[in-house]
Amino acid sequence: QIWTGFSLSCQLQGQFHLNEMHKTGDVVLGGLFQVHFFSSVPDRSFTSQPQQPTCHSMYVLGFKLAQTMAFAIDEINRNSNLLPNVTLGYTLYDNCFELGIGFRGALSLASGQEDQIVVDDTCVGNPPVVGIVGDPSSTISIAISNVLGLYRVPMVSYFATCSCLSDRQKYPSFFRTIPSDAFQVRAMIQILKHFGWTWAGLLVSNNDYGLHAARSFQSELSVSGECCLAYTEVLPWDKDTDELRRIVDVMKTSTARVVIVFEDPSRMIHLMDEVVRQNVTGLQWIASEAWTESAVLQTPHFMPYLGGTLGITIRQGEIPGLREFLLQIHPELHHNTSYGNSLVRFWEFTFQCRFAPAPAGWLEGGGALCTGQEDLENVGTEYLDISNLRPEYNVYKAVYALAYSLDDMLRCKPGRGPFCGHSCASLQSLEPWQLVYYMERVNFTTPFGDQVSFDENGDVIPIYDVINSLWLPDGSTKLQKVGEVKRTAFKGEELILDEDKIFWNFESKKPPRSVCSEGCPPGTHMVRRKREPECCFDCIPCSEGKITNKSSSCPEDFWSNPQRDHCVPKKTEFLSYHDPLGICLTATSLLGTFICVVVLGIFICHRTTPIVRASNSELSFQLLMSLKLCFLCSLLFIGRPRLWTCQMRHAAFGISFVLCVSCILVKTMVVLAVFKASKPGGGASLKWFGAMQQRGTVLFLTAIQAAICTTWLVSSSPTPHKNTQYHNDKIVYECSFGSTVGFAVLLGYIGILAFLSFLIAFLVRNLPDSFNEAKLITFSMLIFCAVWVAFVPAYVSSPGNLADAVEVFAILASSFGLLITLFGPKCYIILLRPEMNTKKAIMGRGIVS
Repeated sequence: QIWTGFSLSCQLQGQFHLNEMHKTGDVVLGGLFQVHFFSSVPDRSFTSQPQQPTCHSMYVLGFKLAQTMAFAIDEINRNSNLLPNVTLGYTLYDNCFELGIGFRGALSLASGQEDQIVVDDTCVGNPPVVGIVGDPSSTISIAISNVLGLYRVPMVSYFATCSCLSDRQKYPSFFRTIPSDAFQVRAMIQILKHFGWTWAGLLVSNNDYGLHAARSFQSELSVSGECCLAYTEVLPWDKDTDELRRIVDVMKTSTARVVIVFEDPSRMIHLMDEVVRQNVTGLQWIASEAWTESAVLQTPHFMPYLGGTLGITIRQGEIPGLREFLLQIHPELHHNTSYGNSLVRFWEFTFQCRFAPAPAGWLEGGGALCTGQEDLENVGTEYLDISNLRPEYNVYKAVYALAYSLDDMLRCKPGRGPFCGHSCASLQSLEPWQLVYYMERVNFTTPFGDQVSFDENGDVIPIYDVINSLWLPDGSTKLQKVGEVKRTAFKGEELILDEDKIFWNFESKKPPRSVCSEGCPPGTHMVRRKREPECCFDCIPCSEGKITNKSSSCPEDFWSNPQRDHCVPKKTEFLSYHDPLGICLTATSLLGTFICVVVLGIFICHRTTPIVRASNSELSFQLLMSLKLCFLCSLLFIGRPRLWTCQMRHAAFGISFVLCVSCILVKTMVVLAVFKASKPGGGASLKWFGAMQQRGTVLFLTAIQAAICTTWLVSSSPTPHKNTQYHNDKIVYECSFGSTVGFAVLLGYIGILAFLSFLIAFLVRNLPDSFNEAKLITFSMLIFCAVWVAFVPAYVSSPGNLADAVEVFAILASSFGLLITLFGPKCYIILLRPEMNTKKAIMGRGIVS
């Protein structure tokens, strides 16, 4: 269109002669459909005005889709709750599966076909169409959206699946009611994984639809790494016999038995003609949604090869009343009217007749004339088949998405609108971008129960059906649903298959094997071949600890058997009650406990004798009880480590030994106080070491250790640990410290108390009495410190259960050392030398200890 002179009018410079269907209305929706398969485009010499292209080869499904849009608009117009007082019209064009024709149709819809447009000063009025349903082709949709997107004209495709169309920066006004190829590719990969097909061929069309699908496939497989492509071939745009022969030769020689194809039905026919010519059988085909249900491929000619095909297809829906609407068309009602010549060609194709005047030679060749009285119900055609509405359902949803968006727009209340100044859009001054705003937010439910809304990329909630083509004994074909792939909020992308329904076109009636290399036999693992996909590998013997596959070692608790063909449980190792070492340590612990009980009994029976009284009987009883606990706590280090034993063993050990050493420290301090009290002016020192003070001191010193243990257990508690560092084929059960600092503080505190006891006892070792207990304490602390100083390097250097044995040995050795040195001489006097157990004998040098 150009300006004419200086007048405010536009003159149309040329008309596009397109197959169209038209209906007037207050608001008009555009539509682009593939009513014909092929087009004849004249040569472009650029020396004269080119002729208009012509279309041929009627595509019944495309005509049915156009009728479905007409039905949806008619249904909306009869619905008083949706767009009340507004009548929708439509203008539908045939793209003939040709980019140039589809692009012409889109421009005609956007700009209109009036010969001259007079523009007034207000520049108001409806655009020719407010939105477009279509195009079915990804390539044509990309071209159209690149232009119409500049003006934000909403376009809702029902069949364009290229993932590139989800780019909102390039295609800001593009929407679709079919999932993108990104989801379809992932759905196909899930099918490959489900049947264990790790080796497949990929054939794609030479357009945006196929090339983007190939890129998506390669990208997804590189991420998952579970399947590989044996070959990727681009099918020729035209019937290039030599190229098709080369591609089929690749399919024949490849070991891949699964072939995935992204192609349109019209060009898939060329490939299948070559497959039939070379008689290539034994392949499992996986079809994209473009040709899964194509009737032109479901023929006795192709089904011996395509039978059993698994296809991804659009979700099936129901459209009540559609069949009755389809039956209403009739040449006498629509001939040379709003339906143009599309209906005439459909009628002639369906009934294989020609309207008068018939082409030259038609009648002579036995052809029939169309009367217009033919009955559609008497013809077996997919036009009236409503049992499997898939692309039709997408068209239906696309029309309703535009209608609901318009309805939401018209329900806007002035002053509360979403646009500048809270204004609302109106039909009298509608801008396309305003409808895009409502399209992005539309949300409705179809009569079939499906929710329709668009995400931030203009895509719908993805869901596909998986169908299987059956070749029946009578030569007929049937497509049946065998599963679905959908995305849910909780499970993500989920594949559901009913394998019992699947027909396999093989003698075995089972799924084929399609792998580059068979799985490695037991005792070997995979080594990838150089310059080949990772699914191709050789098998070499496994190394120790691995079986079958190098990438999957035996589980942590298992180890390979000598034959390297399966995993066996690892041997477990810990300080057990059943081992000789464990038995010896347990017996020694119980012996020490028994001796403590015996000594305690001796002291209780002779508690009134001078030697018991002189050794501070109350602290002696406490010391014997604490020694008994020291012996018993060693039992916690024997047996399979558990959480409670790991937590209790060091806490019980630390508290028991601090209680023991605290009693010794207080005894030593009492001896020192008595020594000082014997000197002139030193009597006051005894008042600080009464019975209450002694108990309080022992309790206070023990409470500090209890606090240390509590802090350790709360902050970083010891836990059971399976250690496999010492031996590959063994599991050493042990208790991890949790915090080495905690264990060091616990031992350090015991060491400080022991050193203080030793130091004080050493200072008063020469007290002038015949029974100087300070000497015994000095000797016992010397043994105690020697044992635990030797313990540290021995413990660190001992692996596995030997470390526990070393710690138990240190506990028992130090406990026996204290028991024998402190109580051995006293028991000797009490039991064997009673004549020395007198006050006079003890005070032989004048001082009571």
